[in-house]
Amino acid sequence: MASGSDRNPIIIGGLPSQVPDFDPEETQEWLDSLDAAVDERGRQRARYLMLRLIERAREKRVAVPEMRSTDYVNTIPTGAEPFFPGNEEIERKILNATRWNAAVMVSRAQRPGIGVGGHIATFASSASLYDVGFNHFFRGKDEGDGGDQVFFQGHASPGIYARAFLLDRLSQDNLDAFRQEKSKAPHGLSSYPHPRLMPDFWEFPTVSMGLGPIGAIYQARMNRYMHARGIADTSKSHVWAFLGDGEMDEPESLGQLTIAAREGLDNLTFVVNCNLQRLDGPVRGNGKVIQELESVFRGAGWNVIKLIWDRTWDPLLAQDRDGILVNRMNTTPDGQFQTYATESGAYIREHFFGDDQRLRAMVEGMTDDQILHLGRGGHDHKKIYAAFKAAVEHTGQPTVILAKTVKGWTLGPNFEGRNATHQMKKLTVDDLKGFRDRLHLPISDKELESGAPPYYHPGRNSEEIQYMHDRRLGLGGYVPTRVVRAKPLALPDDKTYATVKKGSGHQSIATTMAFVRLLKDLMRDKELGRRFVLIAPDEYRTFGMDSFFPSAKIYNPLGQQYESVDRELLLAYKESPTGQMLHDGISEAGCTASLIAAGSAYATHGEPLIPVYVFYSMFGFQRTGDQFWQMADQLARGFVLGATAGRTTLTGEGLQHADGHSQLLASTNPGCVAYDPAFGFEIAHIVQDGLRRMYGPDSEDVFYYLTVYNEPIQHPAEPENVDAEGILKGVYRFSEGVSGTIPAQIMASGVAVPWAVEAQKILAEDWDVKADVWSATSWNELRREAVACEEYNLLHPEEEQRVPYVTRKLAGAQGPFVAVSDWMRSVPDQIARWVPGTYQSLGADGFGFADTRGAARRFFHIDAQSIVVGVLTELAREGKVDRSVLKQAIDRYQLLDVSAADPGAAGGDA
Repeated sequence: MASGSDRNPIIIGGLPSQVPDFDPEETQEWLDSLDAAVDERGRQRARYLMLRLIERAREKRVAVPEMRSTDYVNTIPTGAEPFFPGNEEIERKILNATRWNAAVMVSRAQRPGIGVGGHIATFASSASLYDVGFNHFFRGKDEGDGGDQVFFQGHASPGIYARAFLLDRLSQDNLDAFRQEKSKAPHGLSSYPHPRLMPDFWEFPTVSMGLGPIGAIYQARMNRYMHARGIADTSKSHVWAFLGDGEMDEPESLGQLTIAAREGLDNLTFVVNCNLQRLDGPVRGNGKVIQELESVFRGAGWNVIKLIWDRTWDPLLAQDRDGILVNRMNTTPDGQFQTYATESGAYIREHFFGDDQRLRAMVEGMTDDQILHLGRGGHDHKKIYAAFKAAVEHTGQPTVILAKTVKGWTLGPNFEGRNATHQMKKLTVDDLKGFRDRLHLPISDKELESGAPPYYHPGRNSEEIQYMHDRRLGLGGYVPTRVVRAKPLALPDDKTYATVKKGSGHQSIATTMAFVRLLKDLMRDKELGRRFVLIAPDEYRTFGMDSFFPSAKIYNPLGQQYESVDRELLLAYKESPTGQMLHDGISEAGCTASLIAAGSAYATHGEPLIPVYVFYSMFGFQRTGDQFWQMADQLARGFVLGATAGRTTLTGEGLQHADGHSQLLASTNPGCVAYDPAFGFEIAHIVQDGLRRMYGPDSEDVFYYLTVYNEPIQHPAEPENVDAEGILKGVYRFSEGVSGTIPAQIMASGVAVPWAVEAQKILAEDWDVKADVWSATSWNELRREAVACEEYNLLHPEEEQRVPYVTRKLAGAQGPFVAVSDWMRSVPDQIARWVPGTYQSLGADGFGFADTRGAARRFFHIDAQSIVVGVLTELAREGKVDRSVLKQAIDRYQLLDVSAADPGAAGGDA
């Protein structure tokens, strides 16, 4: 691992332009030497000499400008390739068997009556890349640590299954149950890497393109974080991410490259399978994606290894003294290379070599078949090994390997390099015969002509299978494997939560601050405290969390190499190599990737971490919802705080900040337990239960989402005999009506509970209505439990029918029910069918806007006076009050005049 100054230079490859020439004569001598080299030996020789000088300058740490891209040839020259330690013949046989079984598995999945789909071509192109990794590099977990973390390209999953079959990790029944997870249970295999569906096999879900790259970056960074803080020894762990060149168009794929370079993550290697094709066509038909990606990664500070040509090109390149062959490689666009992959040797001879006598002379002694088999580097085991070895031995920078391959490689002329190959799932009998012949497998024509094609296994005691087991034994076990070694955490007792449960007294604080106060107390716990990982996108101060700066500190592997501008303040910004807080900058995607890496550390490294990710308004579930789905798939745990929540609470910020729908988005995630608490004591119960469920003896694979607000209110102390069960299940009676004769019920959540309490008072004083106020801490959990009851009743008609909790809880409550929140009406409407009575909701539907809180709530008709009219409207519908009172109430409270509303408390971020 390189030193801090090497890893994070302020100027990279700079060349001073205003430095005076102190020795013009010496300068002229150097220029004359270059001129002579050009005149006497030619431009190509002069260019070579210049490149060697630049290389030597870097070795001597002389700053020279970085080149954005290099020639379209392998980065590692043939003479510098290391000895290949494997048995290439045996590895070829293993790979042939794997290729066959992967393709046959997908083809058999298309049999009549099944037709569940699958992808063949991606693995066919990347099979050699994986095989070298499995045989020589990927570390398993048998040594007791986390091993390597491998992010497999999602569409290549059939190949990973096929290899596991050869190793007897999966059976033929498993392969025949590909994509039939329920109908063929317990043998079913998930379509792609899904840890939630195969929790003993897959570790990282990757098929949602772009999430693998960003996930790998932050996994590598989390490994360093855990090591620096003494939580786990991750010094041997290497993170591998296998990606597609088309996938690199996703913003998540390239958007966070700089953090990997900035923090010197040399424990990270990207392997980009450059088969030059997207799902339906070329990636850069008129350009060169490898050259483009090289420029991007070099510019971001990565080490770049290009793996373009296999060994059959070595003799030709050795003859290329004039650089004419390299020039042709440099100038041929990707679209044309794809055409060469589908054409004959004669076509390549004519069109690639044919228009220059020097090029034609190079291949005069080669047959058309030999020209046809001039291959790409991503299929050459020795050259792949050289690239992988160089990557893991490189220090100070992350590495990307840009490996050129052919999509559908070895599958035959109907598949290889075709635009439609991604969608081709079934091999014909002729395809199978050609495929078998190319792989030299002992399978007869009769076997291929008489029904579904067979799988091939050389035998448990065969040389190939023993070789595979020996290689994995030497590398520490089988990959992929997910192991959960973490033990339950000793959780703090009730005393830790006592301060928050006392309320805020005469002080008004936002629920965000109530949570922060509780977090401080939890972090004081000797065992639990060090496991908290605080994560925020550049807004710790906004959330009132700057109080953690002096003690927890902000993680930076380089420490703080400057004097902070606020160093004399009590809450000064403080960075440290052992800091506990992750300050990921203005990147919700980066923060969520940190959240996932930390939240799954209990499985990845056997050490549970408790991430607490606090984001601003809607910029969590809305912006990074795909990653929250990935989090659930990865079985990650932790707390997510949607701070400054609500459509009307974040005054002044406007349309793109006013969050009235994140609770609804959270309801779509089966792994998310979402709450909308109103007071500190509710937060205390929810957090305590969350720690128990996620980190206690019977841990569950869920994560908690709490929406908290920035509006200061007075928090009551926890009531005696508090209904803790109701808080956790989603609803409890917070305030019983004490005066009035006409019964009614108000249900509210989060910041709306104080409005409901005010409405309760107005209803009693002005309209003789006795309303109870219910705090609905989780509309989502109420609905989830009710749906589960209905599903049970559907399938057990002869058993005692279950009654949803919300129905039982509200049974006996008289009058209509009016629900209100700072969310759109769809949030409380989730429970409408199970409420035992007339039900109506009020909500903030539509876009938010900038104004005072009072004006916004009057506009959406969710303030206390609007709640009053809402209750009266439902009572009139039931005939319990005269309809004439509705117009009276509207006029009395000036509901049609937004400016008449009390502006409410001033703004404030936390």
